[in-house]
Amino acid sequence: MDSKQGRKNRMAGQRFELKVRKDMESKKWIVDRWSNNVDFNFSKNYTKDTFPIKGKLIPAKSRFGLRTTGFPDFIAFTRTACWNCTTHGFGECGYEVIGIECKSNGYLSKEEKEKVKWLLSNNIFSKIYIASKGKKGEIIYKEVKNG
Repeated sequence: MDSKQGRKNRMAGQRFELKVRKDMESKKWIVDRWSNNVDFNFSKNYTKDTFPIKGKLIPAKSRFGLRTTGFPDFIAFTRTACWNCTTHGFGECGYEVIGIECKSNGYLSKEEKEKVKWLLSNNIFSKIYIASKGKKGEIIYKEVKNG
């Protein structure tokens, strides 16, 4: 891939991320860029069984001199409603915190799947969604399951 095509692809990715962010904000989510990443390389003494457990959360590094490359792209949260016994009605009791990764084609790499598994197993996010492009410019959100 030449540098012109790479630049076009990065710009298209940034436009799609902005579209996803605006869409989530229109649905009453508070959205911010996630500036952390999962690092599995700090320990070379892992096995297939311990690989997802042996990660750690680290600050993401900048790439291409543009922005940080955290995984997932966004953290989003919203108030959750629950039954409040003292007022005998529904009240706002806490927050739901989710991660959103923007992928035009909707597919994660093998390493990204391991990161999702680690983030969910360690209760960093309650859910992680992949935002992908649908037909006619729509955004499709698919929840990534742990496992």
